[in-house]
Amino acid sequence: MNKQPPPAKSEPRRRNVDPSQPPTAWRLIETPAESGARNMATDMALVDSFRAGGPPVLRFYRWWPPCISLGRNQPAKDYYDIEEAKRRGIEFVRRPTGGRAVYHHHEVTYSVTLGDRQLGGPRRTYETVHRALLAGLRLLGASAELIGDPGLGLRPSTVPCFEKLDGGAIISGRRKLVGSAQLREGGVLLQHGSLLLTGDQSPTVDLLKIAWKDDASEPPTALDEILDHLPTWAELVDCLASGFERLLGIQLIESVVDEEEKRRMVQHSRRFSDPEWTWRL
Repeated sequence: MNKQPPPAKSEPRRRNVDPSQPPTAWRLIETPAESGARNMATDMALVDSFRAGGPPVLRFYRWWPPCISLGRNQPAKDYYDIEEAKRRGIEFVRRPTGGRAVYHHHEVTYSVTLGDRQLGGPRRTYETVHRALLAGLRLLGASAELIGDPGLGLRPSTVPCFEKLDGGAIISGRRKLVGSAQLREGGVLLQHGSLLLTGDQSPTVDLLKIAWKDDASEPPTALDEILDHLPTWAELVDCLASGFERLLGIQLIESVVDEEEKRRMVQHSRRFSDPEWTWRL
């Protein structure tokens, strides 16, 4: 088992932005690798901040230790071998968003927090955010595209997220590269998702107690398969952030999680670290 943590967070980079235009200004936040519970708590703390009158937020983050996140309404209780997961050093967390199981290890995770009608509603937001990610991926030189009909989502299931193609997903060569999920609550929309750096999603299947197989499914792809070399974290974030700025016509202003958000993170962490929440279904 690899016990080495991910690389340290890169030094902050200054973006050429004009903070005098609040209507188009979004916060850009990078956070260091955290546990699944703390990552979900941070996203929810940013939802709270937006609801309280803050600007939209684009966040990039990583996970440590490795973690399988479960969709909000996905059946999971008694489906997974928890002891084997512990032996492998893999945690579980249940997301506040929908969707299916994802293994988080070698990836870039993004989250977007904004008004639920700001980009035209949940379905339009899903597609628009993915188009922004796609613009950033193409700046990296990645050959990728969007599946049509973003209205075709994945129903709750033990079938892993990256084993099935959903409308609006980002793919390369008919294989899934980015999977995302949403929460719409109190006028705020949270969308977060995973861009795979390597394609190993096997724990989402290996740790299931009930054998699952679908010969029609395609394994996921990853950046290490479609690029000559993996970019650095700084290169990844810069290109992906630039994709959002170019496609949405926004300005991203570097920010950090503030003290009030940290306080709310502690409160939200109690739910996401509680087995009663994780294994409620």
